[in-house]
Amino acid sequence: MTTASTRLDNRIVLVTGAAGTLGRAIVALIEARGGTAVASDLSGRADIALDVTREEDWRAAVAEVERRHGRLDGLVNNAGLVLLGDVEQTSLADWRRLMAVNADGVFLGCKVAMPLLARSTSPSIVNISSVSGLVGGANLAAYNASKGAVRLLTKSVALSGARKAPPVRCNSVHPAFVEGDMVDAIAAGTRDPARSKSRMQSEIPLGRMAQPQEVAEAVVWLLSDASSFVTGTEMIVDGGLVAR
Repeated sequence: MTTASTRLDNRIVLVTGAAGTLGRAIVALIEARGGTAVASDLSGRADIALDVTREEDWRAAVAEVERRHGRLDGLVNNAGLVLLGDVEQTSLADWRRLMAVNADGVFLGCKVAMPLLARSTSPSIVNISSVSGLVGGANLAAYNASKGAVRLLTKSVALSGARKAPPVRCNSVHPAFVEGDMVDAIAAGTRDPARSKSRMQSEIPLGRMAQPQEVAEAVVWLLSDASSFVTGTEMIVDGGLVAR
Protein backbone atom coordinates (compact mmCIF):
# COMPACT_ATOMS: atom_id res chain seq x y z
CA MET A 1 0.00 0.00 0.00
CA THR A 2 1.31 3.43 -0.96
CA THR A 3 0.97 6.20 1.59
CA ALA A 4 -0.09 9.55 0.17
CA SER A 5 2.60 12.19 0.51
CA THR A 6 2.48 15.56 2.23
CA ARG A 7 4.81 16.86 -0.47
CA LEU A 8 3.54 19.78 -2.53
CA ASP A 9 5.90 19.38 -5.48
CA ASN A 10 5.14 21.81 -8.33
CA ARG A 11 1.98 23.13 -6.67
CA ILE A 12 1.14 26.81 -6.72
CA VAL A 13 -0.43 28.08 -3.47
CA LEU A 14 -1.65 31.61 -2.79
CA VAL A 15 -1.30 32.62 0.88
CA THR A 16 -2.95 35.73 2.32
CA GLY A 17 -1.69 37.54 5.39
CA ALA A 18 1.76 36.24 4.48
CA ALA A 19 3.66 38.95 6.37
CA GLY A 20 2.37 37.84 9.79
CA THR A 21 3.83 35.19 12.08
CA LEU A 22 1.58 32.36 10.92
CA GLY A 23 1.62 33.46 7.29
CA ARG A 24 5.42 33.38 7.20
CA ALA A 25 5.44 29.89 8.70
CA ILE A 26 2.90 28.63 6.16
CA VAL A 27 4.84 30.11 3.24
CA ALA A 28 8.11 28.62 4.48
CA LEU A 29 6.66 25.14 4.92
CA ILE A 30 4.94 25.14 1.52
CA GLU A 31 8.31 25.96 -0.04
CA ALA A 32 10.08 23.35 2.09
CA ARG A 33 7.66 20.69 0.84
CA GLY A 34 8.37 21.50 -2.80
CA GLY A 35 5.55 23.92 -3.56
CA THR A 36 5.59 27.50 -4.75
CA ALA A 37 4.01 29.86 -2.25
CA VAL A 38 2.68 33.12 -3.65
CA ALA A 39 2.85 35.42 -0.64
CA SER A 40 0.24 38.17 -0.49
CA ASP A 41 -0.45 40.91 2.03
CA LEU A 42 -1.05 44.64 2.16
CA SER A 43 1.06 46.72 -0.22
CA GLY A 44 4.79 46.61 0.49
CA ARG A 45 4.59 43.62 2.84
CA ALA A 46 4.63 40.67 0.41
CA ASP A 47 5.17 39.48 -3.16
CA ILE A 48 1.65 40.43 -4.25
CA ALA A 49 -0.27 43.40 -2.82
CA LEU A 50 -3.70 42.25 -1.64
CA ASP A 51 -6.23 43.95 0.59
CA VAL A 52 -8.53 40.99 1.22
CA THR A 53 -11.53 43.26 1.78
CA ARG A 54 -11.42 44.56 -1.82
CA GLU A 55 -12.87 42.41 -4.60
CA GLU A 56 -10.83 44.28 -7.22
CA ASP A 57 -7.63 43.40 -5.34
CA TRP A 58 -8.61 39.76 -5.30
CA ARG A 59 -9.32 39.75 -9.03
CA ALA A 60 -5.97 41.42 -9.73
CA ALA A 61 -4.10 38.98 -7.46
CA VAL A 62 -5.65 35.87 -9.01
CA ALA A 63 -5.03 37.24 -12.51
CA GLU A 64 -1.38 37.83 -11.57
CA VAL A 65 -1.04 34.26 -10.28
CA GLU A 66 -2.47 32.98 -13.55
CA ARG A 67 -0.14 35.22 -15.56
CA ARG A 68 2.94 34.05 -13.66
CA HIS A 69 2.14 30.38 -13.18
CA GLY A 70 -0.80 29.48 -15.43
CA ARG A 71 -2.71 27.80 -12.63
CA LEU A 72 -3.56 27.75 -8.93
CA ASP A 73 -3.55 24.54 -6.89
CA GLY A 74 -4.12 25.86 -3.38
CA LEU A 75 -5.44 28.85 -1.49
CA VAL A 76 -4.76 29.60 2.18
CA ASN A 77 -7.05 32.31 3.54
CA ASN A 78 -4.91 33.30 6.49
CA ALA A 79 -5.31 37.10 6.74
CA GLY A 80 -7.06 38.12 9.94
CA LEU A 81 -7.41 40.61 12.76
CA VAL A 82 -8.24 40.25 16.44
CA LEU A 83 -10.25 42.65 18.60
CA LEU A 84 -10.94 42.49 22.31
CA GLY A 85 -14.35 43.67 23.52
CA ASP A 86 -17.69 42.32 24.64
CA VAL A 87 -20.89 43.08 22.73
CA GLU A 88 -21.43 46.38 24.55
CA GLN A 89 -17.85 47.57 24.21
CA THR A 90 -17.56 46.79 20.50
CA SER A 91 -18.42 49.69 18.20
CA LEU A 92 -20.27 49.06 14.96
CA ALA A 93 -17.31 50.48 13.05
CA ASP A 94 -14.91 48.03 14.72
CA TRP A 95 -17.36 45.15 14.16
CA ARG A 96 -17.56 45.95 10.45
CA ARG A 97 -13.79 46.36 10.11
CA LEU A 98 -13.13 42.98 11.71
CA MET A 99 -15.84 41.21 9.73
CA ALA A 100 -14.54 42.78 6.51
CA VAL A 101 -11.09 41.22 6.97
CA ASN A 102 -11.91 37.97 8.76
CA ALA A 103 -15.16 36.97 7.03
CA ASP A 104 -15.55 39.02 3.84
CA GLY A 105 -11.90 38.39 2.97
CA VAL A 106 -12.37 34.62 3.13
CA PHE A 107 -15.61 34.80 1.16
CA LEU A 108 -13.98 36.87 -1.59
CA GLY A 109 -10.96 34.58 -1.74
CA CYS A 110 -13.07 31.46 -2.17
CA LYS A 111 -15.33 33.18 -4.69
CA VAL A 112 -12.74 34.83 -6.89
CA ALA A 113 -10.13 32.05 -6.84
CA MET A 114 -12.59 29.22 -7.43
CA PRO A 115 -12.59 29.29 -11.27
CA LEU A 116 -8.79 29.08 -11.44
CA LEU A 117 -8.60 26.47 -8.67
CA ALA A 118 -11.17 24.35 -10.52
CA ARG A 119 -8.69 23.95 -13.38
CA SER A 120 -6.15 22.26 -11.09
CA THR A 121 -5.85 18.47 -10.87
CA SER A 122 -5.96 18.49 -7.04
CA PRO A 123 -7.26 21.84 -5.75
CA SER A 124 -7.57 22.63 -2.05
CA ILE A 125 -8.66 25.65 -0.01
CA VAL A 126 -7.62 26.04 3.63
CA ASN A 127 -9.36 28.71 5.67
CA ILE A 128 -7.75 29.79 8.94
CA SER A 129 -10.45 30.07 11.59
CA SER A 130 -9.73 29.72 15.33
CA VAL A 131 -10.83 27.87 18.43
CA SER A 132 -12.80 31.09 18.85
CA GLY A 133 -14.86 29.91 15.88
CA LEU A 134 -15.88 26.91 18.01
CA VAL A 135 -16.25 28.28 21.55
CA GLY A 136 -17.21 31.71 22.80
CA GLY A 137 -15.39 34.30 24.85
CA ALA A 138 -17.06 37.13 26.75
CA ASN A 139 -14.60 39.70 25.39
CA LEU A 140 -14.39 38.39 21.82
CA ALA A 141 -17.79 39.30 20.40
CA ALA A 142 -16.67 40.37 16.93
CA TYR A 143 -13.81 37.87 16.70
CA ASN A 144 -16.08 34.96 17.70
CA ALA A 145 -18.64 35.99 15.10
CA SER A 146 -16.09 36.37 12.33
CA LYS A 147 -14.32 33.08 12.98
CA GLY A 148 -17.63 31.25 13.37
CA ALA A 149 -18.59 32.62 9.97
CA VAL A 150 -15.37 31.20 8.48
CA ARG A 151 -16.18 27.79 9.96
CA LEU A 152 -19.61 27.49 8.33
CA LEU A 153 -18.65 29.24 5.09
CA THR A 154 -15.96 26.58 4.74
CA LYS A 155 -18.57 23.83 4.89
CA SER A 156 -20.73 25.50 2.24
CA VAL A 157 -17.74 25.97 -0.06
CA ALA A 158 -16.73 22.34 0.50
CA LEU A 159 -20.18 21.12 -0.55
CA SER A 160 -20.29 23.26 -3.67
CA GLY A 161 -16.68 22.43 -4.49
CA ALA A 162 -17.45 18.71 -4.22
CA ARG A 163 -19.71 19.05 -7.26
CA LYS A 164 -16.83 20.05 -9.49
CA ALA A 165 -14.63 17.66 -11.46
CA PRO A 166 -12.12 17.30 -9.97
CA PRO A 167 -13.58 18.38 -6.63
CA VAL A 168 -12.27 21.53 -4.97
CA ARG A 169 -11.72 20.59 -1.33
CA CYS A 170 -12.17 23.18 1.42
CA ASN A 171 -11.34 22.80 5.12
CA SER A 172 -10.82 25.07 8.12
CA VAL A 173 -8.00 25.11 10.65
CA HIS A 174 -8.74 26.17 14.23
CA PRO A 175 -5.63 27.11 16.23
CA ALA A 176 -5.56 28.12 19.86
CA PHE A 177 -3.05 30.76 20.95
CA VAL A 178 -0.04 30.81 18.60
CA GLU A 179 3.24 32.37 19.68
CA GLY A 180 3.67 35.54 17.64
CA ASP A 181 2.11 38.79 16.53
CA MET A 182 -1.57 38.06 17.18
CA VAL A 183 -1.01 36.86 20.75
CA ASP A 184 1.21 39.89 21.28
CA ALA A 185 -1.61 42.14 20.03
CA ILE A 186 -4.14 40.52 22.36
CA ALA A 187 -1.83 40.88 25.33
CA ALA A 188 -0.97 44.48 24.46
CA GLY A 189 -4.65 45.37 24.72
CA THR A 190 -4.74 44.38 28.40
CA ARG A 191 -3.53 46.12 31.56
CA ASP A 192 -0.80 43.56 32.22
CA PRO A 193 0.50 41.94 28.98
CA ALA A 194 2.85 39.50 30.73
CA ARG A 195 0.12 38.26 33.05
CA SER A 196 -2.30 37.97 30.13
CA LYS A 197 0.13 35.76 28.21
CA SER A 198 0.62 33.60 31.26
CA ARG A 199 -3.14 33.18 31.66
CA MET A 200 -3.55 32.26 27.99
CA GLN A 201 -0.89 29.59 28.32
CA SER A 202 -2.43 28.22 31.52
CA GLU A 203 -5.73 27.65 29.71
CA ILE A 204 -4.12 25.11 27.36
CA PRO A 205 -3.97 21.55 28.74
CA LEU A 206 -0.62 20.87 27.08
CA GLY A 207 0.76 23.79 29.07
CA ARG A 208 2.11 25.94 26.26
CA MET A 209 1.11 27.95 23.21
CA ALA A 210 1.33 26.58 19.69
CA GLN A 211 4.40 27.21 17.59
CA PRO A 212 3.60 28.66 14.14
CA GLN A 213 5.08 25.65 12.34
CA GLU A 214 2.74 23.30 14.21
CA VAL A 215 -0.24 25.09 12.67
CA ALA A 216 1.51 25.28 9.30
CA GLU A 217 1.90 21.48 9.35
CA ALA A 218 -1.89 21.11 9.57
CA VAL A 219 -2.34 23.55 6.69
CA VAL A 220 0.14 21.75 4.45
CA TRP A 221 -1.45 18.37 5.24
CA LEU A 222 -4.82 19.74 4.09
CA LEU A 223 -3.23 21.11 0.91
CA SER A 224 -1.59 17.77 0.12
CA ASP A 225 -2.77 14.46 -1.33
CA ALA A 226 -2.46 12.92 2.13
CA SER A 227 -5.86 14.53 2.91
CA SER A 228 -7.47 13.74 -0.45
CA PHE A 229 -10.71 12.41 1.14
CA VAL A 230 -11.02 15.26 3.65
CA THR A 231 -13.31 18.18 2.92
CA GLY A 232 -15.70 20.36 4.91
CA THR A 233 -14.01 19.48 8.18
CA GLU A 234 -12.38 21.32 11.09
CA MET A 235 -8.74 20.71 11.90
CA ILE A 236 -8.32 21.72 15.55
CA VAL A 237 -4.77 22.59 16.63
CA ASP A 238 -5.31 23.72 20.19
CA GLY A 239 -3.32 21.70 22.70
CA GLY A 240 -6.58 20.28 24.09
CA LEU A 241 -8.25 23.63 24.81
CA VAL A 242 -11.72 22.80 23.47
CA ALA A 243 -11.68 19.30 25.00
CA ARG A 244 -12.48 20.81 28.40
